[in-house]
Amino acid sequence: QVQLVESGGGLVQAGGSARLSCVASGIIFSRNAMGWYRQAPGKQRELVAVITNGGSINYADSVKGRFTISRDNAKNTVYLQMNSLKPEDTAVYTCVADTRLRSYWGQGTQVTVSS
Repeated sequence: QVQLVESGGGLVQAGGSARLSCVASGIIFSRNAMGWYRQAPGKQRELVAVITNGGSINYADSVKGRFTISRDNAKNTVYLQMNSLKPEDTAVYTCVADTRLRSYWGQGTQVTVSS
């Protein structure tokens, strides 16, 4: 059974930082691309950042220079370090594992940035 469990969300002041973590189980973590999506109220879900099994990284333009995705294969964990947070970063952030057969999604964690 595949499980992705996110943590690290919460209420943050604008300009502050937060780090999200996602622990994966039930997959061979090191073989898969991992990503973070977010969805704000009334908006479409968007890809925030992705890191491949080879370490290639892509970011949404809206977070470039502020967010950093990383992974620790020994801990089956992917991280999203978020700096210089803005109110428009408020959303539910969800971890995704992209395997050959399908994608697996976590439950999501709420990040609220107050102005």
